[in-house]
Amino acid sequence: MTRSDSCARILLAEDDPAIQKVALAMLQRLGYEADAVNNGLEVLQALKRQRYALVLMDIVMPKMDGIAATKEIRRRFPASELPKIVAFTAYVHTDVKKKCLEAGMDGYIVKPVKKEELEAILMKYLGGPVPSRLRETRAKSHLPAR
Repeated sequence: MTRSDSCARILLAEDDPAIQKVALAMLQRLGYEADAVNNGLEVLQALKRQRYALVLMDIVMPKMDGIAATKEIRRRFPASELPKIVAFTAYVHTDVKKKCLEAGMDGYIVKPVKKEELEAILMKYLGGPVPSRLRETRAKSHLPAR
C-alpha cells in the first residue's frame, strides 16, 4: 500500500482511552492533525498506511510495547521515511529514558503532559510554532464581517 505524505501529522500510541482523549484534544487545540492507536502493533500498521512526522509513543502497551515498536520501526523503514519518535510516558527514571533513547527514540516527554511542554516538543521536532492552517483560521476569525 502506498503511504501518503503529511508533513505535520502525528500518531499517538497510547492504550489508555482517557489519556488518548485528552492528548488528542490538546493536539487538535494546538492545530495538529493526529490519529491514535492502542499498541505497538497498531503503530506499525498505521505507519504502513500513512506517513507521520511524529509518533508520541507510550512505553507500556499491550501486544507490543513502545520500546519494541520503536526498534521495529527503525529496522523496517528507510531513513527518509522515519518519523520522529518521542516517548510519551509516566516513567521518569533515568534508566527508562536511557532505554528509550537507545531504542531509537528522539525525545522523551512525561505524562501528565503540560500544554507548554507538548508545544516545545512539537516545535523541536516539527519545526514550527503553529501549523499554517491554524494561523490562517485565526487570522480569518479577526476579519471584519462583510
